Amino acid sequence: MTRILIADDNAQVRTALRICLEMNRSWQVCGEAQDGQDAVEQAQRLKPDVLLLDYAMPAINGVEAARQVSSSLPECVLILFTMFASTQLSQLAQAAGVHTVISKDVGGVRALVQTLEKITISAA
Repeated sequence: MTRILIADDNAQVRTALRICLEMNRSWQVCGEAQDGQDAVEQAQRLKPDVLLLDYAMPAINGVEAARQVSSSLPECVLILFTMFASTQLSQLAQAAGVHTVISKDVGGVRALVQTLEKITISAA
């Protein structure tokens, strides 16, 4: 079972992602965080296999949250799922320990699911 923590400041996005991800019986959403600081705290407590982060969140952004989580939980796969995907953001995110950056544009959820499937297969 792959345990996923979702961090996004939009409750509707968190709910939609939870519903979509839990359609795969080998994935479990173990928690939801409403901002970057909450994501760091919950990651420390829940120790998820995957942390799905938005970039633009209150308190601290997704890249800074990733930096903090990657230093203390290096085995956690960090994915930035954002409306602000760009080459520059991808470079900053990867330097902070993010595995991949996925755009929330059309097809973004499908790309997210495909990425999670690859992670799940490689971890098996």
